[in-house]
Amino acid sequence: MRRLFTSESITNGHPDKVCDQIADGILDALLRSDPLSRSACEVTAEPGAVHIMGEITTKADVDYKAIARSVIRSIGYTKSEYGFDDSADITCTIHQQSGDIAMGVDSAFEDKATIGAGDQGMMFGYATSESEECMPLALSLSRKITMALRDARESGTLSFLRPDGKSQVTVEYEGKEPKRIATVVLSAQHDEDIELEELRHELLERIIKPTLPPHLIDSSTKYYINPTGRFVLGGPAADTGLTGRKIIADTYGGYAHHGGGAFSGKDPTKVDRTASLALRNIAKTIVEAGAASECEVQAAYAIGVAEPVSLAVFTYGSGKIGEEEILKWIERNYDLRPAGMIKRYNLRRPIYLDSASFGAFGRTDKIFPWEVVDKKAKEELSSLL
Repeated sequence: MRRLFTSESITNGHPDKVCDQIADGILDALLRSDPLSRSACEVTAEPGAVHIMGEITTKADVDYKAIARSVIRSIGYTKSEYGFDDSADITCTIHQQSGDIAMGVDSAFEDKATIGAGDQGMMFGYATSESEECMPLALSLSRKITMALRDARESGTLSFLRPDGKSQVTVEYEGKEPKRIATVVLSAQHDEDIELEELRHELLERIIKPTLPPHLIDSSTKYYINPTGRFVLGGPAADTGLTGRKIIADTYGGYAHHGGGAFSGKDPTKVDRTASLALRNIAKTIVEAGAASECEVQAAYAIGVAEPVSLAVFTYGSGKIGEEEILKWIERNYDLRPAGMIKRYNLRRPIYLDSASFGAFGRTDKIFPWEVVDKKAKEELSSLL
């Protein structure tokens, strides 16, 4: 049976990603000075303006506005003609974390000596053998296109590019095997004086074709490059940005389940971030150990309670051993209480800004601790096969 699946990726200049990066830039600054900082920072951006809000409790002395301007500059919004740049009007309304939430985090319901989950909810981790990064292929390829777009802009290779952009890749499967790329969509923000024909030619020949695997391209592959014909105004000047609106592009491109929790601006006591990172690590270990070619792990938490209220494994018929046996292996090898995950992956440090654009999982340009497989746990699982 043949089927199609599409995933989307966005550049670091996308309006929602601008907000995510500001929120995580603030989080990194907090953790750099006070590793025990509590943060649930939200950001919104519009033409010429940014607003920072949320709940932060910290001993750190942080200039939120200066961080926002630094992040905006680093993305590439440095010209007034873009309609949004680092001279934007920045406002800030930050409050301390609610005492009702804090008391549940400070000491867990069932064990006062450890911390409790910072919220309730369910989280998922996923991995698949269909790409080297153990990520769904459509997302992996669409992300590579947007990263190539960013690199070409920042290096000056394609000087007409501006920071905003997005890509889509549709992969055709036969059963569970990816066979070809059916469609590629790329929309890139550009200077006003570039001709559409030249723009499309340059993006096809210098971004798309060098990035995609030739064996997956054929004469029937369709390309839609800046299909509206014009994308001069972009970023927060064109669309209001908001933290947490790109959770699918940030994770598995819609190929796996998502619990709904966003990542950016949240400190490690927030399990919607921390547990998602840990579960990705577990799923990746399972796939790399050869125990399954596809694996999804789910956990759920109650606010103020340290232990997960549920844990489940799904291998979708690809498992070399039973899901129940894999579950027992997880319980032997991983402490999924917040404090255990924070310690295992060393999460109270400034590592989050780099993960706020181009996805948190399967990155090859950055090495995140949750992407590094535990050799001992992997060897134990392999021995069970």
